[in-house]
Amino acid sequence: MNAVLEVKNLTKIFKIYKNDFQRLKEAFLKKKYHKELVANDNISFSLKEGESLGIIGLNGAGKSTLLKQIAGVLEPSSGEIIKFSKVAAILELGTGFDPELSGRENIYFNGFLLGMQKDHIDKIYNEIVDFSELINFINMPIKSYSSGMIVRLAFSIAVFSDAKIFIIDEALSVGDAHFSQKCITKLNEIKQNGTSIIFVSHDLAALKLLCQRIILLKEGKLIGDGEASAILQEYNYLISKQSEQNSEYENGYGDKSAEVLEAYILKNDKPSKVFFSGDEATICIKIKANKDLNDLVVGFLIKDKFSQDIFGTNSNIINHPIAVKKDKIYLISYILNLNIGNAFYTMSLALHQSNTHIDICHHWLDNYLSFQVISDPTFIGISKLYPTIQIKEI
Repeated sequence: MNAVLEVKNLTKIFKIYKNDFQRLKEAFLKKKYHKELVANDNISFSLKEGESLGIIGLNGAGKSTLLKQIAGVLEPSSGEIIKFSKVAAILELGTGFDPELSGRENIYFNGFLLGMQKDHIDKIYNEIVDFSELINFINMPIKSYSSGMIVRLAFSIAVFSDAKIFIIDEALSVGDAHFSQKCITKLNEIKQNGTSIIFVSHDLAALKLLCQRIILLKEGKLIGDGEASAILQEYNYLISKQSEQNSEYENGYGDKSAEVLEAYILKNDKPSKVFFSGDEATICIKIKANKDLNDLVVGFLIKDKFSQDIFGTNSNIINHPIAVKKDKIYLISYILNLNIGNAFYTMSLALHQSNTHIDICHHWLDNYLSFQVISDPTFIGISKLYPTIQIKEI
């Protein structure tokens, strides 16, 4: 397949001034009064016709800066961007819209900015409105729209444009699940028709669903480029390392007759923060006994982002008594399959007596660990069950 985009040795450097006076002094005195922030550092890659490319990286990696240069919003400091096709981009929320104009007027206004002619917009107008599902609001000024409605309109205009390179920066994370799924279906459709897609998102499930190939950025540099699953594993490693560096957690509460020293989750014998639904995980809890305890209970509780309890258990519930000796260190491991849905989760840890930590609590750590589960297309919801189908004529 032919390349529709080539990025060669792209570098973007921002000048950072303490204040406007420093900027003025530099202009007149011809002396450097700024620091330099290298947002993109010598990045090279290409995009083929009909290819969907994901871009991931930790916050501050340079993803949005890269997209803005490809879209023509920013000029590179050095390097070259060669575009063989027209580009349509959804970048920052509301970009390319006039808040005082109606949705209908903004379809034409935004369409002109994307390089479309009026007669082409006339032809696709009804498709845009139908896809956005904003027919009842199309004559209202978009300053009255919610963020989700603005994304609906922006996506609908761009996806029906005549551009052959479609750039999306986190847009699908705004709005309801129904429209996000509708967008994914439409993106796969235009991809089959030869449109190339560049997709930036922290939603790893959407990236895996949409992109065959992903590039990974770190501190402005391209450090990975390859098949989606392999690059997601590299990204997972970066997240794990960042969590280790930023792990400053208060001591929780309890009488400290026994205490948690550290905890982590393993996948294939390596620490991990990202799992696919159904993956086997090993929850490792390293504890120290500060006195002899014959009936220590060790447990954990998984919660979703709404603090709803998803799953919890402890050694008392599963009838596994634990006796510990003073000053000894122990590693308690729970092995389970994460048969839960696509979401971010936290895990609280507890050392106590009896069935719960309410009576005698030795150490409670709330939301001590965090991890993400990426679901697959074989189920919907928060639990992955394994149904069988039987059919009989009656």
